[in-house]
Amino acid sequence: MRILIVEDEPGIANFVKQGLEEESFAVDISTDGTEGLDLALTGNYDLILLDWMLPGISGIEVCRNIRESDSETPIIFLTAKDTVRDTVFGLQAGANDYIKKPFAFEELLERIRVQLRPKTGEHEKFSLGNIVLDTRSHRVLKGDKEIALTQKEFALLEFLLRNKGKVCRRTQIIESVWDIHFEYNTGVIDVYINSLRNKLELEDSGAHIKTVRGVGYIAVEPES
Repeated sequence: MRILIVEDEPGIANFVKQGLEEESFAVDISTDGTEGLDLALTGNYDLILLDWMLPGISGIEVCRNIRESDSETPIIFLTAKDTVRDTVFGLQAGANDYIKKPFAFEELLERIRVQLRPKTGEHEKFSLGNIVLDTRSHRVLKGDKEIALTQKEFALLEFLLRNKGKVCRRTQIIESVWDIHFEYNTGVIDVYINSLRNKLELEDSGAHIKTVRGVGYIAVEPES
């Protein structure tokens, strides 16, 4: 999953980015309100972390413009403005949540998970054949057996299962899982796909991660 951080304090932005990447998120940083808004409107982000006081245009204006574009992407304010009035103002501008600086990363991570959780409040689980991926516990199970995956293998499998039945292009995969946005040798994807296939042993359930030659990959359920 991809998160955009719009924050002009490098120390905070890099600290949060590192922590989120350790949790298998792909993360972009913008230090300017105008650039941040452009990224938010053109990028495919699952959540936006937004400072209030920014160069260019303020975080409030960024938030309002995102909502005026009819985007429902969750927005969490990270700001030193800490009065009740400020909090209410930020939420009225369209933010989903509001965290005051300084903050504990563990709290931020949990707030992010709440926003990314299905509206039912249940933890997200994705399946493929007899494989179940649980984003909350960060576990992959095959029946009662847990499959040990690296962080990148887990992120790659999650991306494929979120898009099950759809062809995932190599450029989409490299951007969403590796957070790379320029011409890159996507052969690394093949290595990880082969590793996933070996670890998951999907064939016994009839499910597959199929190669679409010259395009990418698709996760497909057994034919009924």
